[in-house]
Amino acid sequence: MASYRAPARATPRRIRVRRLRAAVLLVVLAALGAAVGYRLVASAVSPAVSSGDTAATEAVPRTVWPAHGQAAFVEGGQSQIHAGPHQHAAPIASVAKVMTAYLVLRDHPLGLGQSGPTITITDDDVADTDRRRGQEESIVPVADGERLTELQALEALLLPSANNIAAVLARWDAGSTDRFVAKMNAASRSLGMTRTRYTDPSGYDDATVSTAADQVRIVEQAMRLPVFANLVATPSVTLPVAGTVHNTDTLLGRGGFVGVKTGSDDAAGGCFAFRAVRWINGRWTTITGVVLGQPGHDQIAAGLMAADAMVDSISGRHGIGSPKPSGGGIDGSRLRSGVRDRGSVDG
Repeated sequence: MASYRAPARATPRRIRVRRLRAAVLLVVLAALGAAVGYRLVASAVSPAVSSGDTAATEAVPRTVWPAHGQAAFVEGGQSQIHAGPHQHAAPIASVAKVMTAYLVLRDHPLGLGQSGPTITITDDDVADTDRRRGQEESIVPVADGERLTELQALEALLLPSANNIAAVLARWDAGSTDRFVAKMNAASRSLGMTRTRYTDPSGYDDATVSTAADQVRIVEQAMRLPVFANLVATPSVTLPVAGTVHNTDTLLGRGGFVGVKTGSDDAAGGCFAFRAVRWINGRWTTITGVVLGQPGHDQIAAGLMAADAMVDSISGRHGIGSPKPSGGGIDGSRLRSGVRDRGSVDG
């Protein structure tokens, strides 16, 4: 026969102990909730960055990263930017024009199919263009009195990488280059680009520096603007005076690459901010990345090839065997014969 034992009476001391335990548990739960809430808010404001030198990126094999320079990427649907080794502030050449275009479109929004207001080229703009041509910068020909729409000016900025149009847009947007550069730096701070400093709107100045991880932030932001995404995916356009100009991104439309911006010069090496779309784990996935400081005689080709290899490695690390989207890989001969992009002298 089972015996019955009456439950122990709750003494005042036991009641106090239970209340203390309950209070401690509530404090712990509140602290955890605050920590999780902070992380959610922080990730919503700005993607987290993991360094290639920390345990946070052990899931990214070192073979993903280029052998030289620095690189970073983020996959669609994820908030964490994966940053490779050697992240340091370095010249970025014409990759700086991503910020320039972003600010112009932020301040003067365009919808798809819209051309925007007209910008009239002045005699001072022509003189500035002649000066830049003498320094072997990347420019497009302009004429006094030429009228460019905002869209055409952005096309000249982003496709043939025209430094002279970067200056035109900066003065049109902010009244002076100095004021525009101040806006560039304010925007970089708001995006959490802590190791970035802009000194000019084109990237010609070697003092315009950033990291690959920082630049992924602005590329992600700019690609949210449909007009920007459409511009960088355009192979060529025709301008009033310059005629037909071509996109310096010769990977465009190949291997899933859909744009963004090349850059090169002796100080920066080969640079490329890019977005590619690959079939990963049963769905189309965007890979947004930046490579900086790629060495080689043809610096533009070096940046493009580093990005192509990097995207192949990122796709391959998921253990998938599906082929690239139609278009194949990089065409070395096309790169060697392609348009050069002199952004700080060459990009």
